[in-house]
Parts: sequence; C-alpha cells; structure tokens
Amino acid sequence: MHHTDTHGSHGGARDEDFLRLDHQICFSLHAATRAFNGVYRIALKDLGLTYPQYLVMLVLWEHGELPVKRIGEHLRLDSGTLSPLLKRLEAAGYVERRRSPEDERSVTVRPTPDGTALRRRALGVPRRISAVTGMSLDELRDLRTRLGALTDALDELGADELENLANCAVEPVGPEPVGHETTGAQAGAAS
Repeated sequence: MHHTDTHGSHGGARDEDFLRLDHQICFSLHAATRAFNGVYRIALKDLGLTYPQYLVMLVLWEHGELPVKRIGEHLRLDSGTLSPLLKRLEAAGYVERRRSPEDERSVTVRPTPDGTALRRRALGVPRRISAVTGMSLDELRDLRTRLGALTDALDELGADELENLANCAVEPVGPEPVGHETTGAQAGAAS
C-alpha cells in the first residue's frame, strides 16, 4: 500500500489544500476561458462571428487556403467540431470549401473576398480585448509564453507518465478530514 506524506514537498502546503477548487490551475484556466468567451461574444458581435469562427478566420487570414486537417491542427479541433463551424462560415459567405484536385478525400478552405474584407473590420478586436484585460502588452506576451510552455509540457507527456497519472490516487493517511465522515448507514451502503 502506497502512502504519501500529507505535508509533501509542496512548500509546506498540505495535500488536503490542493483539493480546494481555488487551488486548481485547470479551473483557473477554465474560468479565464469562460470569461474571455463572454468578452469575445460582445467584441465579435458586429462581425457576426462566434469566437470559434473567429479563430478559424484568424488561421485562414494568416495562412491562406488550407486543408481542413491543417486548420484543425492549428486550432486543436477535430473534424467533427470543425466541420459545422466551416459550414456556418461558408453559409455566411466568408469561406469557400472545395475538394482538392490532387486528393478527392481532402477538402481545402479559403477565405472568400467577403472573408478577406472581414479581416479589415476585425483589426481592432485584439487591441480591444487586450485593453479590457487590465494587463500590459508585456504581461500578456509573458502570460501567452508561459501558457504555451504549459501546453507543450502537457502535450509531451509520454504513455508511461499518463499511466502514472491515471494511478495517482492514494490512500489517505490519518483520520478523515472534518466534514467527510461517513455514517454507519453510508459505510454499509458503500460496501
């Protein structure tokens, strides 16, 4: 049976402290993402784009015509998520999808003239978003760099590390924390 030191090498913090919601980096990122989505919803309203559609357009404005697979790689989206976005952008007249003449299985996407014109209208969005964060451009660049490093580190986890992560639950050491006691009835129901 494997036990861990509940006072571990986490700067004196108890393992119990790490189970608090406000101590979860994943939740902080989730909450920031939801807040950004709300801000982008307002900022993109005049463009008639949702945030995911805006991301697709950013990729196309930067790279031009691309296979759907490459757009998905840039955005970290699978084709099941990306296809409806592209259909809506095509229906709005911002992109054109077509089969590759070299490979009929491959579909490419490119901005239409209206999609290209939309870029000009979107130029102010990044500055407006930056302004509402309350952070300087240097702070935002640093944050983006650090988040990129975090993403890279998580992407580079090997199969063994992921397996170890899946088996990271440990048996508690010592008495149950206050507020987590089980009654006789609950203990009987759990067995």
